Amino acid sequence: MSSTTRVIIGLVLGALVGLALAYWNPQHAADVAGLIQPIGKLWLNALQMTVVPLVAALVVLGVNNASDAAASGRIARGALLVFVLLLLAATSFAAIVAPHLLALLPRDEATLAAFRATLPPVTAPTGGTGLSQALVAIIPANAIAAAANSAMLPLVAFALFFGFALTRIETGRRAKMLEFIQTIADTMIVIVRWVLAVAPLGVFALVLAVCAQVGAGVLGALAGYIAVQCIMYASVTVMLYLVARFFGGEPFRRFASAILPAQVVAASTSSSLASMPAMLDAARERLGYPLEVASLVLPMAVSLFRITSPIQYIGVASFIAWLYGIDVPASHTAVAVVLAVVMSMGSVGLPGQVSFMATNLPVTHSLGLPLEPLGILLSVDTIPDVLCTVGNVTGDLTATGIVAKHNAASSRSAG
Repeated sequence: MSSTTRVIIGLVLGALVGLALAYWNPQHAADVAGLIQPIGKLWLNALQMTVVPLVAALVVLGVNNASDAAASGRIARGALLVFVLLLLAATSFAAIVAPHLLALLPRDEATLAAFRATLPPVTAPTGGTGLSQALVAIIPANAIAAAANSAMLPLVAFALFFGFALTRIETGRRAKMLEFIQTIADTMIVIVRWVLAVAPLGVFALVLAVCAQVGAGVLGALAGYIAVQCIMYASVTVMLYLVARFFGGEPFRRFASAILPAQVVAASTSSSLASMPAMLDAARERLGYPLEVASLVLPMAVSLFRITSPIQYIGVASFIAWLYGIDVPASHTAVAVVLAVVMSMGSVGLPGQVSFMATNLPVTHSLGLPLEPLGILLSVDTIPDVLCTVGNVTGDLTATGIVAKHNAASSRSAG
C-alpha cells in the first residue's frame, strides 16, 4: 500500500471518528480531542524540526545546480530563462487569483472560529510593516540567529548569497562543500521519511481533533481549499497550451494530441520522473524537436522546473490568510512570489509530502501567517496531486517547445 493511500485512509478514518463523536456526544468529543490532539502536534513538530537545515541546503544546492546547467551552453541558459519566466508568471497568477477564488467560498465565521480554536495557539502575525521595513528584514544581521528563530525569509536570503558565492570559489573546494551540504539535505530527508512513516497516525489525530470539535463544517472549508488548488492547477495547465501556441509555435490540436500520452502517465503515476520516457517520446517523435534540445531541456526541467509547486505555496498561504481573516499587504505578497519561485527550484525531485513543510513553511512565514494549519493541509494535499503532476509534465513539454523554437531561430540567424 502506497504512502499516499495510507495517509488518505488516516484522513478518512480521522474525519469519520471525529464526526461520529461530535454527533454522539459533543462534550465527550471535546474530551477525546483534547487527549489525541498532542499526538498530531508532536507529529507536526517532528516535521518542522527538519525545515531550517533542509531549506538552507536545498536553496544552496538549487543555486549551484542552476549554475552548472547554465554553464553547459546556450540551450541550457535559454531553458533556465524560460523556466524562471514561466514560474514567475504562474506564481503571479496564483497570487492574484487565489484570494478571489477563496472570497467566493461561503464563510461561516462561527465554524471558522471553531476551526482555528482547535489548532494550537499561534503567535500574532507581524502586520502593519511598510515596504522599507519588509525589505530591510530580508537581509539578516545574524544568519545564525535567523536560523535559530526560524526566520525563513532572511535564512533563504543568506542561503542564496552562500550558494552564489560557492559558484565563485575553486572547483575542488566547492565540490567538497556541496557534497557536505547534499549530505545534510539527504540526512534531513531520511528523518522526514521516518516521520512520514507514521503520517497516517499524525493525520488521523489532527483531523479527528478538528472534526470532533468543529463538526462537518470543517470539511466544507477543506473542500474549498482543495477546489481552489485544483482550479488553479487546471487553469495553468490550460494556459500552457496558449503559451505553447504563441511562444512555441505549436498548433493546439497537434500539441494536445502529442503530449496526451505523457499526461496519462503523469496522472497514473503522480511522478514527473516516471513520465520522462513518455515526455521524450512526445518531444522527439510526435513534436519533432531536435535531439540536442529534448535530451538537454527535459532532464533539466525534471531537475529544476515544477510549475505547479509555487502555485501550491501561494494557494496554501492564501487559504491560511482567508481562514484567519488576515489581509496580506501587496509588498509582502510580491516578496512571497519571488520566494516561492526560489523554493520551487530548490525542491524539485523531492516527494510531495517531504517537500510540503520545507517549501510551504518559508512562504507562509514570509507573509507573517500562522503555521499551525499546515499539518491539516498536508493531509489533504494528496487529493489534488494528480492535476499537479499533469500540470508539471505539460509545463516541461511547453518549455521544451519554446526553447526548440528559439534555438532554431538563433541557428538560422547565425547561419
